[in-house]
Amino acid sequence: MVSLWCARLFWVLLPLSAGTALNDALSGWSVAPARVAAVLLWTAWALGLVALLAPRPWGLTALRVVAPAAVIVAFLSIGGTSAASATLGVSSSVVAAAFALSSSVAQASGNAMAYGDEIRFPLRVPLSLFVGPVPLAVVLIGAGVSVGPLLVAARHYIAGAVVTVAGIAIAVVLVRSLHSLALRWVVLVPAGLVVVDPLSLADPVLMRREQILGVKQSRRAVTDAGGLDLRLGTLPGTIELSLREPQSFARRRGRRDSELRDADVVLVSTVRANALVQAASARRIAIA
Repeated sequence: MVSLWCARLFWVLLPLSAGTALNDALSGWSVAPARVAAVLLWTAWALGLVALLAPRPWGLTALRVVAPAAVIVAFLSIGGTSAASATLGVSSSVVAAAFALSSSVAQASGNAMAYGDEIRFPLRVPLSLFVGPVPLAVVLIGAGVSVGPLLVAARHYIAGAVVTVAGIAIAVVLVRSLHSLALRWVVLVPAGLVVVDPLSLADPVLMRREQILGVKQSRRAVTDAGGLDLRLGTLPGTIELSLREPQSFARRRGRRDSELRDADVVLVSTVRANALVQAASARRIAIA
């Protein structure tokens, strides 16, 4: 995929394109905090590089943290460097983050763990999480793993130790929550189509080829009485799955509870929706 290779290229070049701005910004710091900050920056960059070179679901979660963090750090460096370096650093980090968070990278991360003759299409991050909780989680994770070590390096040992322990604990909890977003797919399998969504379904559900009446892209805003909407408020990329007869789904209610719902129409929101329809057609699944 071209986007995946572009993501790798721009991420590899990021230390060169944004390095001057970051180096200038750190030049005014004390020696120890500047060295700790440099180690943290190189570690985040290396983690993103590994995630792009060897795509995996955990790597997608890592990219969803370090790519936006790279943009934030680039903006924070503006006041400590020249206009040219700041412009290059910010623009290159934005481009690198955009490619790293693209649908091609998300799909490559999911398909790296596919079994046999599977094709996985990631579900979109719910809009209600994308505009608030996810960015906040990214900021808290970045602060959680960096503020404590920087305080220790600045010789605030007690405060640094406390913040480090608390920050890492918070970061671990938030990373686990973010990781659930990287484990949501529509999966094409030899027998038909599987919806895997731990946020809305207690268990993956297989819809067999012979039971599928049609798969199509849809602009439907709501389902009818016999439908099941798994989009969690995200309308772009809607795929409508129509069944010949109602099928049971274990719809989540909270973290532990679930209820069985019978539905003959299922709505999901995926990345690369058109590619999903084409791949389903190639596998002799009916297209509406």
